[in-house]
Amino acid sequence: MKKLFIFALILMLSMSDLALGKVNPDRTPDDNDEEEIGNFDFIYGTQDDLNEAFEKTEMLMSEAFSHIGARYRSGGKGPNAFDCSGFTSYVYKQQTNLFIGASSRDQYARNTPITREELQSGDLVFFTSPRSGRGVGHVGIVVDVDPINDTFTFIHASTNNGITINSSTDSGYASRYIGARRVQQ
Repeated sequence: MKKLFIFALILMLSMSDLALGKVNPDRTPDDNDEEEIGNFDFIYGTQDDLNEAFEKTEMLMSEAFSHIGARYRSGGKGPNAFDCSGFTSYVYKQQTNLFIGASSRDQYARNTPITREELQSGDLVFFTSPRSGRGVGHVGIVVDVDPINDTFTFIHASTNNGITINSSTDSGYASRYIGARRVQQ
């Protein structure tokens, strides 16, 4: 058994990069060597880009949360009462100065389609409503995403509760989800 272990150890060492001459322990890197990518900047952008995106999302969420409890009013565009699309358009206008659309259908048509797997905080999520049939009838803003369970929470103007937070698993929304859109800034 001891001989087998020593043989396996010698075999592993002889196959290593050092033994095969692929690595020179005495060599120091020079100016012609390419810099190793130590992070995922090539996929996600620089840390500054990430920080800026995070700050924008934080400000958007802060604006949205500042209206929790505001009452629902059909056609309400804020700041004291909202309908669903009035709320989302008001929050985006306050924080990004962008017009994202006047109605939930307009917001669905105007903004960039994304899959449920791509959801992030600040994205718009759309649902049917009792009066819209299978079409767009309601919109909210994603607060948090749980990719493991494929769920999300969203803030929106509810006809019964005003500005509130719900989960995609809540019985009133789970079967009514239509899709999501990202607002391009």
